[in-house]
Amino acid sequence: MTILGLRTAIYPVPDLAAGKLFYSAVLGTAPYFDEPYYVGFRVGGFELGLLPDEKPDVDGTQAIWGTADIDAEYARLLSLGATPLVPVNDVGGGIRVADVLDPFGNRFSIIENPHFDPAAVR
Repeated sequence: MTILGLRTAIYPVPDLAAGKLFYSAVLGTAPYFDEPYYVGFRVGGFELGLLPDEKPDVDGTQAIWGTADIDAEYARLLSLGATPLVPVNDVGGGIRVADVLDPFGNRFSIIENPHFDPAAVR
């Protein structure tokens, strides 16, 4: 058995309606699955899920979402109501990462990785 890669990142939100609004704006799309017990968004072949009435935690699960322009995306996330956590920084090899807190207290991480090969996603 082999781990096949990121499929879903789950974010707890104390207010599901507010979570749907924030993540619809962040992702530029409405959820494809929208129930009172779970909301799911399709993101480049992966899923970002929201769990209602849960307590967010910055040290919980960390999923890192790709972007082509990390500086612009970091600024956009802040404009949507996210709070700075870790500013954009180069971690070597042209790879740049950053973290914000969503309005609910979850870590939302982004990466600009010129080495990522979308064809390798299974």
